[in-house]
Amino acid sequence: MSFVLGVLPVVLLLLGFPIFLVLMSAVVATLLLFMHTPVLVLHQTLFGALNVYTLLAIPFFIFTGELMGRGSVARRLVTLVNAGVGQVPGGLGVTTVCSSAIFGAMSGLSAASVATIGRAMLPALTEAGYPATFSAGLLTSMGAIDVVIPPSIPLLVYGTAAQESVPRLYLAGLGPAILLTALMCGFVMIHCWRHGIAGGEAFAMGRLRSAAVQGIPALGAPVIIFGGIYGGVFTPTEAAAVACVYAAGVPLLIYRELRLRDILDCAQSTALFTGQILVIVACAILFGWALTVNQIPASLTAWLVGLHLPLWSLLLAINILLLLVGSFMDPISAILLLTPLLVPIVKALGVDPIHFGIIMAVNLGIGLFHPPFGINIFVAQTVLRLKLELIYRGILPFIVVYLVALGLITYLPDISLAGVRLLMH
Repeated sequence: MSFVLGVLPVVLLLLGFPIFLVLMSAVVATLLLFMHTPVLVLHQTLFGALNVYTLLAIPFFIFTGELMGRGSVARRLVTLVNAGVGQVPGGLGVTTVCSSAIFGAMSGLSAASVATIGRAMLPALTEAGYPATFSAGLLTSMGAIDVVIPPSIPLLVYGTAAQESVPRLYLAGLGPAILLTALMCGFVMIHCWRHGIAGGEAFAMGRLRSAAVQGIPALGAPVIIFGGIYGGVFTPTEAAAVACVYAAGVPLLIYRELRLRDILDCAQSTALFTGQILVIVACAILFGWALTVNQIPASLTAWLVGLHLPLWSLLLAINILLLLVGSFMDPISAILLLTPLLVPIVKALGVDPIHFGIIMAVNLGIGLFHPPFGINIFVAQTVLRLKLELIYRGILPFIVVYLVALGLITYLPDISLAGVRLLMH
């Protein structure tokens, strides 16, 4: 039985089967060969897996991101951030990182940030004299920050799979997101200073005021999400629904650049993407049910605890495992596949599951731009028309920056948990 649930999925993945079919096949084989359980439980568990109120937030957040990705929202956001950054070394690079982080707070989708902010910033970076390799690495890696910035869809999925509070996870993601943004901006500034790349335009209050008038309406979505959730007005799902209305209203009524046809196109894209995610969610929860019923997580936990390994070495091993998995799988699939196995282990060793969710998200965020199959690599190649060799060379220093941040986040839990302890007793 352990062979079917452990080895069969790996074999099917290597053969290129879709992740939902991999998980479903393993469970069906286990039910038919080893378990004296009616096959009806398959249907009940699959449909029961999706009967979770929190999962309703997924299509709403995706729809918000689709709407914000249309029109000039990204351009206005970049203009506002650039006006605030001023003439620091690497000003355009810093603007790129900060704009991506803010856009992630609107959409929750890393690939959307790479595509949308990348389209807005690539010509400006090229014109300012940034080396092509550095620009490729920056634009490909910047979206990984969005994996821990609320309203992160991977964190929402982790909360559902681990049965943890989504508001706590979102609050825990703020500290790591700020750390990642600061380290990325610091690296960009040092690199540009060392290589003599000119800073941006000098700070001018008039320019900032003008950019704010045009750009601030676009920033209402994250304010609604954060303020609504932590002000006790909305649940995450309700906040996502209200953000959708706002995201449609801003470009439709204020900027007047969105048509009804565009909204319908966004709805169609959202429906397709949501279907892809939820079929994986259903099959992964079914797979987790099969693991739990057959006591595989409990047996694995008992074996690892019995080894009496120091906590730091176990966390290091888990980080390496997640980095490897993240370079082959998207974060949502990896979270759903590994959460049932890893969460019982870290809980038994005293690791806060909220903290572990952030560790998992950062690892898998690195996987988004880590060779060979990082999704953002192919987004940058396809949408931004960047050459693969430029991307692969350019991302190497940014991988180091993210690994430094990962080490700090892993071994300094207060980076993630201080805000949770302070604001959510």
